[in-house]
Amino acid sequence: MTAPPGAPADPIPDAPPGGTLRHGLAAIDRSVHGAGAAGGDGAGGDGASAARRRRAEFVDRALAALASAADVPDTGVALAAVGGYGRRELSPHSDLDLVLLHTATTPESLAAQLAERLWYPIWDSGIQLDHAVRTVEMCRQVARADLPSALGMLDLRHIAGDPTLTADLQRAVLADWRADAARRLPDLLASCRARAARSGDLAYAAVPDLKESRGGLRDLAVMRAVAASWVADCPHQGLAQARDDLLDIRDALRLLAGRATDRVQVQDQDALAAALGLGDRDGLMRRVSGIGRVVAHAADLTWFRVGRVLAGNPHTVTSRGTVRGAGLAVVRRPLADGIVEHGGEAVLARSVDPAQDPALPLRLGAAAALAGIPVSPAALARVVRAAPPMPVPWPEHARRALLELLGAGEPLAGVWEALDLAGVIGTLLPDWERLRSLPQRDPVHRHTVDRHLIQTAIQAAALVRRVNRPDLLLIASLLHDIGKGTGCDHSVAGARMAPEWLARMGFPRDDAALVVTLVREHLLLAQTAVRRDPDDPATIESVAAAVGGVATLDLLAALTEADATAAGPAAWSPWKAAQVGILVSRTRRLLGGDGTAVGGATVRSGAPGDSDVGAPAVGPAPGGAAPGGTAPGGPEAPVAVRIVRIVQRPDGIAVAVQAPDRHGLLAAAAGVFALHRLTIRSASVFTSETAARQDWVVAPRFGDPPDPAVLQVDLVRALTGAWDVPAALARRWEGGSATAGLHREADSGAAAVAGRAATPTVAVVASASRRSTVLEVRARDYPTLVFRVATAVSDVGIDVVAARVDTYGADVVDAFYLQQGGRPLDDDVCEAVVNSVTAAVASATGGAVR
Repeated sequence: MTAPPGAPADPIPDAPPGGTLRHGLAAIDRSVHGAGAAGGDGAGGDGASAARRRRAEFVDRALAALASAADVPDTGVALAAVGGYGRRELSPHSDLDLVLLHTATTPESLAAQLAERLWYPIWDSGIQLDHAVRTVEMCRQVARADLPSALGMLDLRHIAGDPTLTADLQRAVLADWRADAARRLPDLLASCRARAARSGDLAYAAVPDLKESRGGLRDLAVMRAVAASWVADCPHQGLAQARDDLLDIRDALRLLAGRATDRVQVQDQDALAAALGLGDRDGLMRRVSGIGRVVAHAADLTWFRVGRVLAGNPHTVTSRGTVRGAGLAVVRRPLADGIVEHGGEAVLARSVDPAQDPALPLRLGAAAALAGIPVSPAALARVVRAAPPMPVPWPEHARRALLELLGAGEPLAGVWEALDLAGVIGTLLPDWERLRSLPQRDPVHRHTVDRHLIQTAIQAAALVRRVNRPDLLLIASLLHDIGKGTGCDHSVAGARMAPEWLARMGFPRDDAALVVTLVREHLLLAQTAVRRDPDDPATIESVAAAVGGVATLDLLAALTEADATAAGPAAWSPWKAAQVGILVSRTRRLLGGDGTAVGGATVRSGAPGDSDVGAPAVGPAPGGAAPGGTAPGGPEAPVAVRIVRIVQRPDGIAVAVQAPDRHGLLAAAAGVFALHRLTIRSASVFTSETAARQDWVVAPRFGDPPDPAVLQVDLVRALTGAWDVPAALARRWEGGSATAGLHREADSGAAAVAGRAATPTVAVVASASRRSTVLEVRARDYPTLVFRVATAVSDVGIDVVAARVDTYGADVVDAFYLQQGGRPLDDDVCEAVVNSVTAAVASATGGAVR
C-alpha cells in the first residue's frame, strides 16, 4: 500500500472507514469553531488555514486506510483526488472529488468491485462524493470534451494505489491542455464571462458568491489553468493571500451555516463579520470587495495577455516583467514622456529615472488608459518603490495627467484599479482610503462608493463634448460622492470636503469653487425633475438661482446623467432622462442660452452684446486687442516676422511670434509645432489690419524639448512661406527611415486614442461675435489637430482672424474667429467651412463628428 506523497508526520491518526471519517472532520470543525474562526488576525488566520490542512491530511489518511481495507492493489489501480480536494482546499462540508484509475487490462468487474468498496463507506459517512472510475485514456477523452473536468484534472493528486498511474494521467492531461490551448482557452474565457453574468462581481454584489462570482475562488483556479497552458502567465502579487482569505471566509461561513454554501446572504453578514473579527457587515463586505478586486484585476490582465498571444502577437509580458518572444523584433511605441508600449503593456522608457518624477505614476496610468492597454505590474512596482512624494499643491503636469486618466473612458476602470491596488491613489489622495470598497446599502447603486466614482468618470468621459470645461466635469465626477460614509447629507458633507481635495491637486480658486458647487448640487436636477412641477416658474427659478449660469447648468446636467447611468438602469430611465431634459431646457432659456441648427451644424448661442463674447470666451489679446479687431497702438505698416520669445515655463514652452498677416499663417505655425512633436497646450491668436500676434504654450509629447534656436529658425521659415510645412509633415509619414517609422507609430497611436474618445463636435457659436463667425471644435487632443483645422479653413479661402485654443487634460475646446472680406461668413460659406473642418477632424480622429 502506497501512502499519499508528502504525508505529514503529525499527530493525526490513521482513520478507519465509515462514520469515523465524518466524525473526525466534525471534530476538526468543532476545534476551529471553538477557537474562533478569526484565528486572531481578522481574516481567518492560521487557525482556518491550519484546519484546512488538517482536513485534507485527515481525509488523505482515511482514504488510504479505506483503500487498504478495500484491497486496492499497489499496481494497475490508483485512487486520486481532483478539483478542490486535489488542491487541498477542504472547507467544512466540502464534497470529495475522487477518481479511481485503472489500466486498460484491469477487469471491469474488479474495478467496479473496488469502487463499491471505496464509495459506499464514504456515502455511509454522510459526505458528498463526486466520483468516477476510468482508465487514463478515458480521463483524457473526458478532459478534451469537458472544460470543468479538464480543470479538475489539472489539479490531480495521488492518494493511494499505483502512483505511476496517477503520474501518467497528470502528464497526459497537462500535455493535452497545452497542445490544445488555442482552442480551449477562448472557450474557458467565454465560460468565465457567462459565469460573471450569472453570479456578478465579488467586489460589488450585495450577496456575493465566494466561489462563482467574478473575482472569486473559481477565477483563481482558472488562472492556475491558464498558467499551466504556458500561453501566458498570470500576475502573482497578492493572489496567494487572496486565496487564503477567501477560503478562510468560506470556512467561517459554512461553520455558521452548518452546511455547504458559498453565498454570503445579507442576514448572515453581521454574524460572519463577528466570527472573523471584522466588526460589522460593512467591515466584512469591504474585505470581500477588496479580495475580489485583487483577483478580478489579475484575471483581467491574464486574459489580456492570453488574447495577445492567441491573436498572433508573440510578445507578451510575463509576471517578472520580461517579454515572451524576446528574440524577435519588439516594437516599443512611444505613448507619453518616459512611457512606451512594450509587449502590449505600458512600461517605462529605458532612460527614465522614477526617483526624479513624482508625477510618473499618474502619467504611466494615463498613458496606459488612453492607449487602452494595461499597466505593466513590474513597471508599476518599480515606480511605486522609487517615485518621490508628490508636492502639494500638485504641479500642473500632474493635474493634467490625472485629468487625462479620468477622461480615458472604459480603460480607466482597470488602470485605476491597478494604481489603487499598488497604493498610488491612497498616497496621492489620503482620504481615498475611507472610500475604498465602502458598501452602498441601497437598491439603486450597483457598485461600492469608490468604484461608483470611477464609473461616473467613465460615463462623464462620453459627455465631455456637451460642456466647455471637460476638466471640471471629470474632476466633479470623481468627487461628487466623497461625502458618503460620514453619516451626514453626503452632498453637503462632500461640498465641505472638496476644497481640501481640490487645493491638494492645485486647482485654481475659481475652478475649485465651481467644482464645489457641482458636488453640493449634484442631486438637484434629478430630484427636482421628479419631485417638482416643471411648469411652475418657481421651480425653474430655484434651479437657475442654484446654478447661476448656463456653463454651470451644462456641467451639472452632464454630471447628473453620468452619475445616474453609473449607478445603474434603475437610476436613469428614459422617462427620468426626459424629465431632466425638460428642466434643463427651461432653465437654460431663463438663463439666456438657447440653441438652433444652421447648415447642418449645431449652433450654440452665446451671450448677446455689442462686443465679441461667447462660449468659450476668447480672452483679451496682449496689449488690449479685441478678437477680430485692431490692436490699440498696433503696427500700421507691414512688419517682419519676429520671434518675440521662446521661454521654458513649468507648464511648457511659451512661444510668442509676430508676423505680417497672410492666408494660412495659423496652420503654418501649428504645423511647425507638430513637426517638432510639441503638443499645443493653449494658444491665443489676434490680427490687426497688417500684422498677426500668436501666443502659444506648447510641450513635448515625450523626450526633451527642441533646441530653441532650431525652433526659432523653423518658425521664421514657415511664417515667411519659405518652408512647405504640409509637405514636410507628409514626408514624416511617408519616409522609410527608422525615425519616420517611429513617428508613424506614435501618430497612429494618438489617432487610435482620439478615435476611442467621445465623438468630436464642430459647431458655430451663435451670437458670439458681431464681426466674425465663431467656429468651435471640441475633441480629444491630437498632435496635428490645430494644423488640420486651420488648413481646412484656409482651403475654403477663409481667414482666421483670431483663435483661442485650450487643452483640458486630454480634451480640447478650440474657438476660431472667421471672416470673409472683413465680415462674418454667409450661410453657404459657413456650411462649406463646417463641412471642411468636420472632414479634417474626422481624418485626425478616425471617427464620426457631430
